[in-house]
Amino acid sequence: MRPHLATLLICISLTQLHAKDETGLATKAARRAFLDAPAEKKALWQTHRDALTHIDLSEDTSRQTIIARGSPAPDAYHAHPTTALLADNKTLFCVWNVGHGGHAGPMARSTDAGLTWTRLDDLLPANYANFKNCPSIYRLSDPQGKERLWVFAARTLVDKENPNPIEGRHQGYMPRIVSEDNGLTWRELPPIGGPVSKDDPFRNIMTFSSIVRLKDGACLGLFHRGAGIGEGGTLQVLQSITQDGGFTWSAPTIACDGTQLDGKHPCEPYAFRSPDGSELCCILRENRRSGTSLMMFSRDEGQTWSAPVDTPWGLTGDRHHGVFLPDGRMVVVFRNASPNAKDKGGFIAWVGTYDDLRNGRPGQYRVSLLKTFADGFYPGLHLLPDGTLVATTYTTYRKEDVGCSIVSVRFKMSEIDAMAGASK
Repeated sequence: MRPHLATLLICISLTQLHAKDETGLATKAARRAFLDAPAEKKALWQTHRDALTHIDLSEDTSRQTIIARGSPAPDAYHAHPTTALLADNKTLFCVWNVGHGGHAGPMARSTDAGLTWTRLDDLLPANYANFKNCPSIYRLSDPQGKERLWVFAARTLVDKENPNPIEGRHQGYMPRIVSEDNGLTWRELPPIGGPVSKDDPFRNIMTFSSIVRLKDGACLGLFHRGAGIGEGGTLQVLQSITQDGGFTWSAPTIACDGTQLDGKHPCEPYAFRSPDGSELCCILRENRRSGTSLMMFSRDEGQTWSAPVDTPWGLTGDRHHGVFLPDGRMVVVFRNASPNAKDKGGFIAWVGTYDDLRNGRPGQYRVSLLKTFADGFYPGLHLLPDGTLVATTYTTYRKEDVGCSIVSVRFKMSEIDAMAGASK
């Protein structure tokens, strides 16, 4: 471990490291939303819940691979992972932060599609440990077809937060590192945004939570911010475009303005393309927990978005990520926040079709993938050539742990279909 990282870890306060019961808060808020809802809304949600087949895999430890084990130690609260799969369909990268919403530093690589993992922390630029809050990894191509791996974060630590400053280091919003050789070496570039201030256009609570490729070869990245520097006030979802594979980004514009919604706080956007290619869909966490999650659509490559509407009940949650299956169905994983849910675990996979989502229909399955004793469940998800789905998240894996673990869960839709058939 690099000396400056060890110093930084020791100096993190215990209050930062103690488990934040996000899943418990989401569950309580969802329960309250159900109790406060009008009768017709309760009836609709109940209809959706009853229409879904519920499958529980959360206690099947044979499906689980631990990438980083949590413990009471200061450097062992692992949270908020994201993942990227290389074109070989077997090399996976995972990045996460230390502490709830804490600083970056860890990275791991798997060369066998997530069965075993090797830590890469010591290969990363020194200033990477000063990146704060939910680092996100993406595989992006430039117009010439050159692929690179990028890791973005919300901002750098400012000097007063850093017990061991690096002289001349980069500081600002949206710091980043890049690899041009499939993750063998990494270098830091200046942040996309400017100094940490409320006036910077790239100020954010969380960096790009999704990046989607546009028809012209550019990439559209979406992130969210609050009314001020922190999370206080109504939330806004912004977007920016890169034409050169991640090096330069356009001035952010507002894609969804929470100040224009009636009591809704949109955040953590997940954007993806419809199966026929005609439109973009964006699922949004609704942070006020007033009902379901939100979704909006664009038929002009993100230049304009429809007014947000409710998602189907079964998709209500936080930090969505999904894939399409060869049979046309889609799988979306997320932290559960559905009103009056009966699932056994808080890390959920919703299975349905794009038409189910688009038209507000319940979908087919809700699969409980993993449980937690406190915090958890920002995911990555990948589909392997053999049909295996690899969902990676964080969870308080053991009751005695203070820190969270990074854990992958593996399953196939053929297994889920068989279980659903056996349960009828």
